Amino acid sequence: MTPSPLIPVPIPDRVAALIGSCMPTHVLEAEIEADSAVREVHRFRGPLCHEDRADREHALSVLARANKVLAAHHPLLMIRPNRAYG
Repeated sequence: MTPSPLIPVPIPDRVAALIGSCMPTHVLEAEIEADSAVREVHRFRGPLCHEDRADREHALSVLARANKVLAAHHPLLMIRPNRAYG
């Protein structure tokens, strides 16, 4: 049986720490920034006022900046803004 890409599988903390120890620090920081930016983008739904639009655009720019670092390390690490969170 193969795992579905749609069902997230939790990773134990020790395994995540081991994976993280093998990556450069700036890449880990960029991954955290990108993940936070995607969550911030998903906060804004429906009709947006000017301030919300500006906050959303700022989060998208943070995501783009972090994705540049991630893509330089490995293109498959990039995080898309349409990533689903539940």
